[in-house]
Amino acid sequence: MAKKQKLVDLKPEKVTAEQLEKIQKTVSNINMAQMEIGRLETSKHNLSHQVAGLQDELKLIQSELEKDYGTADVSIEDGTIKYPENGKVNKKD
Repeated sequence: MAKKQKLVDLKPEKVTAEQLEKIQKTVSNINMAQMEIGRLETSKHNLSHQVAGLQDELKLIQSELEKDYGTADVSIEDGTIKYPENGKVNKKD
């Protein structure tokens, strides 16, 4: 009976140095982009809270205007009060 020969596995064990460098650079760029997205999302979140606070502040100002003038319908360009067409105001003294 003949002896079986052991086959040598000729599959490469590593990618080339150039390929490895490309992979590492690409993964690094992906990581940097994801970190930038996180930074931008954090800024967006903070700005959303700031807008909500400013909207609350505007509601308080509108309440004061309604108390003082009976309406909060005021031109932000020149301060002109726009009273309702029927002439009735909801002034609370």
